[in-house]
Amino acid sequence: MYPIKKVIIGLDLSELDQTMVEFADFLSNASAVEDIYFVNVIKNLYIPKEVLKEFPDMVENAIKERKEEMEKKFEKFSKGEHKSKFHFSVLTGKIADSILKFTKEKDIDLIVMGRREKAEQSGSLSQRLARRAACSLLIIPEGTNAKMDRILVPSDFSEYSKLALEEAINIARSNQNSTEITIQNVFTVPTGYHYTGKSFEEFTEVMRENAVKNYKKFISKIDTKDIKINAVYSQDTNEDVTTDMVEKAHEINANAIIVGAKGRTATTAFFLGSIAERLIQLDNDIPLMIVRPKGKNAGFLEFLKEL
Repeated sequence: MYPIKKVIIGLDLSELDQTMVEFADFLSNASAVEDIYFVNVIKNLYIPKEVLKEFPDMVENAIKERKEEMEKKFEKFSKGEHKSKFHFSVLTGKIADSILKFTKEKDIDLIVMGRREKAEQSGSLSQRLARRAACSLLIIPEGTNAKMDRILVPSDFSEYSKLALEEAINIARSNQNSTEITIQNVFTVPTGYHYTGKSFEEFTEVMRENAVKNYKKFISKIDTKDIKINAVYSQDTNEDVTTDMVEKAHEINANAIIVGAKGRTATTAFFLGSIAERLIQLDNDIPLMIVRPKGKNAGFLEFLKEL
């Protein structure tokens, strides 16, 4: 897994900014992080040419004022321990397009977006960024404490799941190994199990044993860096594996969920939209990181499928 060196964090000049600044401080403590860019997007900055002729400094002054507001928010909530890592930029245009363009220009490794308690828009923006960004995405619910020391990693033992677990391990190491990592596999008893001559309970055990076997193969190929990892196996009972993931996260009091952008299980295949997008919809109170190999954004045809 590539190290996270450059991070972009959205500020919207609302109460959510306190959470974002506090998480920025948390992320800045990681030795690998070199630059954190706070960005704010002005959606409508169109000014007729005739007006600009009369007031030529209007756009420049608007951007300057917005940047000063961002810096005041930062100074108010930041501990300021790594000030040299922080930068401030004001973008213009559509929010998602502006952030993605900036992400490409600055070669960003991680996009961090906030999620307000009563704003559906923040969820839809996160979905658009998750679909299109060529890097990982971290969604921070409003009011979340800035720590990640109890992490749930849902896993189907795919390559993307491997990247998600490696990211959790990197976070654990930056926390001086005090982080608890739980890797969860959700398995389903397939329709038609009764043709095997086994009862539902018996075939449930077959699927569980298969999951345990696959986990052992999966974890043997990963350098855990001596971080303790707890494996759990959950049976899906309502044909929605993401609800099992969110329930497990609450059960273990997780303060982060880290999931791969894609994956494939024995019983179901999913694009970004299936698992990651469903988690964006369901998880409204735990930080959610969607891990994607840098530069591997969704192709155009795949993007259209996810709309």
